Amino acid sequence: MLEKLNALVPWEVCRKRLAKALKRSDGAKDGRPPHDPVMMFRIRVLQALCGPSDDHAEFQVQDWLSFMRFLDLELGDRVPDVTTIWLFRQHLAQAKAVENRFARFDKHLSKCGYLAMGGQIMDATIAPTPKQRNSDAEKIGIKADKVPDAWE
Repeated sequence: MLEKLNALVPWEVCRKRLAKALKRSDGAKDGRPPHDPVMMFRIRVLQALCGPSDDHAEFQVQDWLSFMRFLDLELGDRVPDVTTIWLFRQHLAQAKAVENRFARFDKHLSKCGYLAMGGQIMDATIAPTPKQRNSDAEKIGIKADKVPDAWE
């Protein structure tokens, strides 16, 4: 799923608008350089699609090779911590850029014939969970050791 998403989305197109929304300094002051805004937006996409919290996103990016490949990270690369992920989300929200960014992302996917939907990730695939509801008659039959007709 994530490899296909990387192939479909031209992530670099987002760079200019993300930089404008974040309004970061020119880097003349000392300190650690900020994480790449496109990579940070990809983390937000992972959170939107797979549902991990900021804490879990940090852990999963460090732990899951599929997430690292999606973010173009190597094993020794610096991974954003939970505070950095949270601050990035807050900065985008303050700039009122979240809806715009995701609307453009969804529009691009729909042009390619895909619909972005959230889910729960298991082994890098989205698996639907069936809901089973037995009728009262089926419950009585099951208690009497009878197999419902639909199960045969």
